[in-house]
Amino acid sequence: MKAHTKETQDSLTPQKAHQFLVEGNERFVQNLKAKRNLQKQVLETSKGQYPFAIILSCIDSRVPTELVFDQGIGDIFSVRVAGNVINKDVLGSMEYACKVAGSKIIVVMGHTKCGAVTAACKNVTMGNITHLLSKIKPAINSLNATNKELDDKQIEEVSIYNVAHSIERIRIESPILSEMEKNNEIEIVGASYNVATGKVEFLND
Repeated sequence: MKAHTKETQDSLTPQKAHQFLVEGNERFVQNLKAKRNLQKQVLETSKGQYPFAIILSCIDSRVPTELVFDQGIGDIFSVRVAGNVINKDVLGSMEYACKVAGSKIIVVMGHTKCGAVTAACKNVTMGNITHLLSKIKPAINSLNATNKELDDKQIEEVSIYNVAHSIERIRIESPILSEMEKNNEIEIVGASYNVATGKVEFLND
């Protein structure tokens, strides 16, 4: 399998880009891999890159984005931050990926057993971590109006709410990406990765 070129990238619709990711994860779950010569892809991409997707995921070591979606060198932009939260640097990276570099889909991917979400739910405070976890609080508030301690099942629900909140922030805080989505130039979608099965579940808005 060759690295993407400008021609192959331009020919993709957001829906086809989405399908590429679904198929890649299916291969991963089945412990299969597309046949790639990674060294050849290094050479192929040395003069330019044409990734078809940008994926915002958590820094969790169990969620290596390229492996989870069985993608090669030059296929996706990978943005990783604890709790897959949004800030201006992440938004700028997404705008570059889609408006400048031609990516066709943005995926915000949370995961089960997320340490950042769990820490936010348990009101952990520590250095700069406090500011990071504050970005997850709106997702907690969406679920927990009574301020009671959350159980494990509810913490997993917060992870899903957190993905939805990040997507909402993308649409509100980036007019560039919001317009591209409305024009069907890109798709913005949420997902959740199961650390026990390797399966990615794409989420409906």
